[in-house]
Order: sequence, then C-alpha cells, then structure tokens
Amino acid sequence: MSRLRLAWTTIRGRKGGFVAAFVAVLFGSAVITACGILLESSERSGVPAERYRAADVVVGARQALPVADDVDPRYSERATLPAGRLADIARMPGVRAAIPDVSVPVSVLAGDGVPTRGHGWQSTALGSFTTSAGRPPAGPDEVVLDSVLAERAGLTVGAPVRLAVGSGTATYRVTGIASPPLVRQSAVFFTDDRARELTGQPDRVDAIGVLAAPGVSAGELADAIEAAVSEVVVYTGDDRSEAEFLDVGSTRSFLSELSLAFGGSMVVIIMIVVASTLALSVRQRLRELALLRAIGATPKQVLGMIAAETMVVGTLGAVLGVIPGIGLSFLLRETFRLAGALPGDFELSISPLPVLVAIVLCLVAARAGGWIAARRAARLRPVDALGEAAVEPPRLGWLRMTVGVLLIPAGLATAIWLPLELPGEGAAESAAFSAFLLVFAVALLGPRLLGGAVTVLGPWLNRRAGVSGYLATANAHANSRRLAAATTPLIMGITLAAGQLFSGTTASAAARDQAADGLRADYVVTSTSAGVSPELAGLLRDVPGVSAVTPVVRTRTLAPIASGDSLQIRTYAAQGVIADRLAETMDLAVLAGDVARVRGNTVALSRIAAGTLGAALGDTVDLRLGDGTPIRPTVVALYERGLGLGDVTLPHDLVLEHTTERLDFAVLIAADAGSGDALRDAVRHLPTVRVDDRESFVAAQREAAAGESAVGLILNAVLLGYLAIAVVNTLVMATAARFREFALLRLVGATRRQVLAMMRSETRIVVVAAVLIGTLAAIPSLVGTSLGLTRTPFPSIPPHIYLGIVAVAALLGWAAIMTSTRIAMRPQPVDAIGARE
Repeated sequence: MSRLRLAWTTIRGRKGGFVAAFVAVLFGSAVITACGILLESSERSGVPAERYRAADVVVGARQALPVADDVDPRYSERATLPAGRLADIARMPGVRAAIPDVSVPVSVLAGDGVPTRGHGWQSTALGSFTTSAGRPPAGPDEVVLDSVLAERAGLTVGAPVRLAVGSGTATYRVTGIASPPLVRQSAVFFTDDRARELTGQPDRVDAIGVLAAPGVSAGELADAIEAAVSEVVVYTGDDRSEAEFLDVGSTRSFLSELSLAFGGSMVVIIMIVVASTLALSVRQRLRELALLRAIGATPKQVLGMIAAETMVVGTLGAVLGVIPGIGLSFLLRETFRLAGALPGDFELSISPLPVLVAIVLCLVAARAGGWIAARRAARLRPVDALGEAAVEPPRLGWLRMTVGVLLIPAGLATAIWLPLELPGEGAAESAAFSAFLLVFAVALLGPRLLGGAVTVLGPWLNRRAGVSGYLATANAHANSRRLAAATTPLIMGITLAAGQLFSGTTASAAARDQAADGLRADYVVTSTSAGVSPELAGLLRDVPGVSAVTPVVRTRTLAPIASGDSLQIRTYAAQGVIADRLAETMDLAVLAGDVARVRGNTVALSRIAAGTLGAALGDTVDLRLGDGTPIRPTVVALYERGLGLGDVTLPHDLVLEHTTERLDFAVLIAADAGSGDALRDAVRHLPTVRVDDRESFVAAQREAAAGESAVGLILNAVLLGYLAIAVVNTLVMATAARFREFALLRLVGATRRQVLAMMRSETRIVVVAAVLIGTLAAIPSLVGTSLGLTRTPFPSIPPHIYLGIVAVAALLGWAAIMTSTRIAMRPQPVDAIGARE
C-alpha cells in the first residue's frame, strides 16, 4: 500500500508528466473496448425473426464451414436441405407440424418497384399470418401480399400485379392481404406448388419450421432433432432469424473477423505508443530518479515505484476509456450501416466482458511499456543518470542498436525478396508485414536516424533562419533521444497511413485495370432486379450481328488449405462461364493451359490463387461452392487477371446450380458495331433487363468497387485517428517539458520572438524528417505488395492522398509543438528557471 501511496503522491505532484501516458492508455482502451463490443455482438446480437416468429424450432442446412479454433467462414449462397428431411422431422415425437419454406427473388413492378421474396402459402403458419382481407391463393396466377408491401405498391384485393422473377414477368391477381405486417423483408405468397416451381429446385427447401406438440419445450425438441437428423443446424429463440435472413449470419461472421484482426493489430500499436510515451516520461525524470538512487534506493525499488505509477495511470486511463469506447462502438456501427456493411436493424450487445478484457489488455500494455521504459533508468548509476539528465549519451545500447540494424534488412527482405519467391497471397502478406518490422526498426534507431536527418536537413531547411536556425539544428542534435521519442508516433502514423491506404489503392487500381482490360464484350446485359435469367442467353444468340454470348454467374468459393496440423480457409471470388468462344468476350490473360477446356469437372485459377493453393496444371484442388458443396476439379488453365475477373473460373452450369438465386450476374455479348438497338429491341418486353455498352458497364463496376472499400477506409480512420492523438500527445509532452530551457534562453538575452523562431525551425526539421523517414519505411512494403499482386514494382499512389498525409502530419506537428511552446513560455523566465521539473 505504501508503494501505491508513493506512486499516487508522485502523480499528483507531476501531473504533466503522466498526462500523456494517461491519454495514450485512455484512447487505447476506447478502441479495444469498441472492438470487444463488436466481437461480442457477432456472437450474441441479431434481429428479431419475422416470418418464423411462431415456429418453435427452425431447421436449416449448415451455412458455414466448421474450422477448429477459428471463425467459421460463411458460405456466400444459401445452403438448402433435401425435401426428404421434412418427413424425417415430421414423424419425430413431440412434433405437431413440420412446414417447409422456400424463397425466390421477386420484383413487384408497381409503385416504386419493390424487390421482395416469394414463398409458399403453407409457410405462413410459421409466422401466424392471416388474411386481413381477401383469401389465400388457390391457383398458379394468384398471390397474397403482406400488408406493408401492398401499401407501398398501392395494391388492393382483386387488383392485377406484374411480378418479375429473374428476367421473366407475369401478371397475377391479388387475392388477399396478409397480416401482421413485415418490417425487415416484405413477402409475396404463392401457392405452394407455384413457389416450388419458381425456385427451379422442387426437391430442395430453404428451411423447415417446426411447431412443437403441447407440453414440449423448444429446447427439448431442438435437442431431439439435432440428435436424430444428420447434417442440419437447429435454431431456437432469437437465432431463428439467422435461418430466415442470410445477412444476419454474414454480419456476425464479418464482425467477428473484423474485430479480431483489427483489434489484434490495434493492441500491438497501442503497446508501442504507450511504451514510447512512458519512455519519454521516464527520460524527463532522470534527475529525480538519480537523486533517489543517490540516497539509497535500489534498482528494484525504482522499478517498483515506476511500475506502481504506471499501474495507477494505466488503471485510470483504462477504466475511463471504456465510456468513449462504448460510444465508439455505436459510431462504428452507424458508419458500417451507412457503408452497407451492416443491416440497418442490427443491434449491438454490451456486457461487462469486453470492458474487462479491454482494461486487462491496457494494463498489460501499460505495465510492459513502463517496464521497458524504466529498466535502463533504474540500472544507471546516480552520477550517470545526472549526466544523462543534462546531456544525452552519444551512443545507443548495443542490444538496441543490434536489433534495430538487423530489422532493416529483415524488413527489406520481407518486402522485396519474399514477394518474388513466395507464391500466391503469401507475397502480399509478407510485404504488408514488412511495414511493422521497419516501424520497429525506426523506433529502436530513432535517435540515430533523426540525428542523421538533422545533419542533412537542418542546414538546408533553415539556411535563411540565421541564429534561430542554427540553435534549432544544434538543439535537435543534442536532444535526439528526446526528439526521437516524441517523433516516433508521427513517423509510425505516416508509415502505417501510407502502407494501409496505398496497398488498398494498389489492389483497387489493379482490379479496375484488370476488369477493364479483360472485358472484350461490345455490350453487357444486366438486370435491375436480382439477376438475369439463364435462358436469356439463348434469346440473345439469335439477335442479328451477335457473334458470341457469354453468361456470367458470380459467387464466392472456399478453399481449405492444410497448414501443418491446422486448416486454413481462403475465400475467393469466383465466376461461372460458358467456355465456348469465351476469348471473344473476356480476356483472362492466360499464363498456361486453355480456358476453353473449362467444362465438366475442371477449373481455371488465377496466378495468385494457384500459388496460394500450391496448384499447377493437371492438379486437382479442393473447393467449396457458394452453398458449401465440395468439389475436386482439375486445373486446366492459369491466368493473371484474378483481381478484376475473379480468382476461380468454373463451368457456368455448375456454379449456377449452387447459387441462391440461380440467376446470372450479366451476359457478355460480342457483336457488330451498331447492334445495340437490335439487342434492346430483343429485350424490350423484359422491364428489368437493360443493355449497356462496354464503357458504361465498366464505369458502373468501378462505382460498386469504390463502395466496397468503405469498410477499409473506416478502419483506417480509427487507426490513424489514434495515431494522430498519440502524435499530438507526445509532441506536446516533449515540448512543454522544455520550459526551463526556454526560460534560460530568454534570461541570457533571447527574445520571446527569437525562441518561437527557433522552435519553428526545429518544427520544420521534425516534420520533414518524419515525412521522409515514414515514407522510406512505407515504400518497401508497397513495392512488395505491388510485386505480389501485379508482378510490377510500381504501386498505385494517388498524389492527392499522399499530399493529404503530408499535410496532416505537418499540421499535427506544427500545431502541437508551437501551441505547447507558447504555453511553456507563459511564466516569467525568472519564475520558470527556478521551478521544479
């Protein structure tokens, strides 16, 4: 208790020295808390069931691939059940009724063109629907609309309504309005036979809703079904919505992967920032620590005192950071909603668990950072410590120097050599990791790097600054350790900002270029609804002037990869195409093999996917189609343009059969010049189908790709926001502690204006050095990323984004240093020179 009391007394007496550490821990706790809340929400949150609200149990197929000790990757398409499962469940004891449900995408061509889903009337028992007006559908041309949909479309009982399923349209008669209203997803109810016919899979069902017999609980019935029926997943309570809405499970998986990956990276960054801040704080107290050693304190006692101070400050920061962390989690949820990454009705789940985890992690970071910062100071002899408090030692420790020097070639090899040697995605991943190695090297070698930068840049930047420039350069040389500790977060921010943003722009630019270069079609047929009906391709082949028609269906595949005793799962964008005359509409940039052989049980892989999977021509690969169906196709071609056109190319019918909607994404057409009018005439009777020229389609795809990168920008904003706070924090701390230096300069004759001029000159050196060092640390990883993705050493670096990074760095550095300088100069020089440090 005495150690804690001493620590608290020290903190109260030296508030300024501990504010920076407190701020670093506080905002670190906020970020980790937000990530923890998102992670917990991925397990516990969801949305209420609607059409399944009356079902006691819902039985569905497994929608994810089980992976031990990792997040189960979700299938991109709905996995369905054999219709025969219905009889197996219906005959079980405790089951009052087992009701199948199927779903088909429908567009209501009335009002504002509402997209909805079609179901069989029998499934209304799962949601306790009744006809508030009219009657149930009795024929194949009759439908019932839910009350919200009917109101939006302006339809009443007896009115005709045109519905589009795929590209085809048909007119139905509204025979009833169903209640209660549906909020999340409207519904059209057909007869059961008609609904099964429209799905194109009459022998499959999406899910089976089970009504329990009197006296049987949902939990008991769920356990019994799970034990008796193989290869199914059983849902009860709030989890029923996961079977009803595919996006609920996808959202949970997205949040889990995002919070684990981003949260883990942030923990490392927070530890670096906290350690750097505490190192600067300890450095400013060397005189005090030397005095303690001189009057008999042992190194262990000094370490214990600093550890106690660190734990007090860390505990306060970690606990108080929880509150803004909860607010940050809600802010992230709203931004993800605006970006389309989260459903609008997905709620967060908040419990003490993520709060406690955030506090523990921040305390560990603070404790480790405090120990690293205090270890050398505690071991110094009192005389040496007093000397270092006045004049910085000229050399770095041998261990620090050795590790820092070794990290530079390690980072360069990871960035440049490994991308040339490693196949597949490992190349880009190793390049990205190199940025962290070089940041660590900068943190260790900071005084030497900054000293060299001052030697080179100081005379050049301040050649017109006269005496103030000379003083700034000399000051920076003499206090390179202090300056390096304050500047490291700024360098780290520039490096990580450039690495994160420009690796994304490199990948996006490569994908855009590959998609544009790979599209040879003159026209592209797309749909304003869920997709294009597969039979439309046959109609378009008969249009005069058309030479080739390639329907394209898109999905995502999973590829299991054995890695030692563990199993890794890679997710790849995939497309299904008809290989006949494919070269006329799409150029995959084939490296080996022949894409015309993509038929039956074969596959073409991109260079990156093949390298990652270790596959060559003639090999078989393990893949999971969009609905989880396993296949082992033979590799018949390797190609370059996987980023823009999909890493996996499979036969069209194989992919189509295992998609949720069973619709094409687009139809590519090679035709004579001027055939556009004939194509539009051919599809004029299909209101959801449109014909675009090549340029319009490419532009639309670029806009869609820009929207998909929003999540990455949001996460980068959080990362860079924390680093910006750390930059301001340490620069203010380092500058404000120099009040006695400023007072001494003024007492020996310097004016306030001359001191400010000196600090402006020093700020120029700090900002320019940080920009140069941060940029140089980021370039190897960007070159390696470009080599891994495109096999060229030229990353895509938009000048306006780089200038924005430089401008923000300059603004933060200038504002922090000059503002804290003015504050430090407020006391009269005579009062400041005698004040306690």
